[in-house]
Amino acid sequence: MTPDIDAWLPWHPRQVAERLAGVGVPWYVAGGWAVDLHLGGGLREHEDLEIGVPRERFAPIAGRFPELAFYVAGDGRVAPATPAALAEQYQTWAYDPAADGWRFDVFREPHDGDVWISRRHESLRRPYAELVRTDRDGIPYLSPEVVLLFKAKHRRPKDEQDFAAVAPVLTAGEREWLNDALRLVHPGHAWISE
Repeated sequence: MTPDIDAWLPWHPRQVAERLAGVGVPWYVAGGWAVDLHLGGGLREHEDLEIGVPRERFAPIAGRFPELAFYVAGDGRVAPATPAALAEQYQTWAYDPAADGWRFDVFREPHDGDVWISRRHESLRRPYAELVRTDRDGIPYLSPEVVLLFKAKHRRPKDEQDFAAVAPVLTAGEREWLNDALRLVHPGHAWISE
C-alpha cells in the first residue's frame, strides 16, 4: 500500500541533525527551513522538511533511519525506492510507518566528489565546504543564495516571503552569485532587478 502523499508530519531539522551527527557525508537542510536557519528562526511555518545530499552517497544517510521507509517521489506520486526508481528521480521521501506520515524529503543532488553540481544548470558548481553553512546549534543548511535560486522557479507565496526576508541580508558576493545564476537559469526573472 502506497502512503498518502499529503500525510506530512515533518520533523524539525534538529531531529535530523542529531541522527546524522558524524555520518561523514556532506548534507544540509534545504528549502524554507534553510532560510529560517540562516535568519535565526521563526520566519514562518513549514509544511515539510527537505535535506540535500550527494546523489551517490544516499545509502549512509538512509542507514541512519532504519525505522523509516524511503520512497522515490516525482510526477505527483511516490514509489518504493528501487534502483530503477532512484535513477529516474532525485527526490526521496522518508516515511514513518509508525506515525503514518512523511518525516523529510531528501534531494539526491549531482556532484563531482566534494563539489556540488546544480540540477538546474550543470555549470553551477561549488565545493560543499563553501555551499554548506551551520546555524548557531550546528545544524547544516544550504547557503541562502542557492536556496533562492531553487525557489525562483515557482515563485509561490512562501517563496516570495522567503526572498523578501533573506534578500536584504545577502552579502555582496551572495547577491552577485544569485544574480548571475538567475540570468543563466531564469533570464529576465523579476528577482534580478529586486
